[in-house]
Amino acid sequence: MLEYLKSVLFGIVQGITEWLPISSTGHLILLNQFTPLTVAADPARNQEFFDMFKVLIQFGSILAVVVLYFHKLNPFSPKKTEREKKNTFSLWGKVLVASVPAGIIGILFNDVIDSVLSTPYVIAATLILYGVLFLILESRNKQPKVKKFSELTYQMALLIGVCQMLALIPGTSRSGATILGAVFLGCSRFVAAEFSFFLAIPAMLGASGVKILIFLVEGGGFSGPELGILLVGMVISFIVSMLAIRFLMGFIKKHDFKAFGWYRIVLGIVVVLYFALSGAQMMPV
Repeated sequence: MLEYLKSVLFGIVQGITEWLPISSTGHLILLNQFTPLTVAADPARNQEFFDMFKVLIQFGSILAVVVLYFHKLNPFSPKKTEREKKNTFSLWGKVLVASVPAGIIGILFNDVIDSVLSTPYVIAATLILYGVLFLILESRNKQPKVKKFSELTYQMALLIGVCQMLALIPGTSRSGATILGAVFLGCSRFVAAEFSFFLAIPAMLGASGVKILIFLVEGGGFSGPELGILLVGMVISFIVSMLAIRFLMGFIKKHDFKAFGWYRIVLGIVVVLYFALSGAQMMPV
């Protein structure tokens, strides 16, 4: 029962942090340091399960985007004009182009990312770095050139995809990197946030597919409790993601991203101080 309650907690954290530019993976890894998921007596099995768990509960977050933006993302909607359908196909084309860089690097360096970069030290560093970048970006006060998706070029989409590639480093934040890159390239906050949401669909589906394949082949499949813990996390992630997405889109209508930048910096400093003062080892988690 305790592990199911932990799964609820992980689902809440995932649902909130996936869409806010503050790093879901970083938060999940840090949370697992303090309240680790324990599904077996074997520590190696627990690590294997968590590596898969932290990716697959993102599926609940993906479903939230699909539900909230189903009409906007559906090029076959009978309620759309031919021009609107064409624009929707174009949007999907840009999403797919932007997905290529992270897809290639993620497949090639998946093991390195999990075994070498998933440490509190790396997470703290990227939290602070991108927090500072958000503050610098928002201090520029430049008027956006791209205020609707039809103005977003394929070249810009590819560059945003390169920014998403950087988010493979834990603590960076996929949404944070893509939003930061999109705003830097001249997109409005609204376009940047929504494109980040849409870009998550192929990115998360691809990552989830790779992780579950590796787990099934190398880990031997799921036990009953493991599957239950995973499903609970996914459902909670879906519900909380719905709320988080609505919150963010409402928030950026009146505010900039500076609050998220300061949050990242403060959290990164807290992480460094905790491990420095407590003497805890910054080992891969």
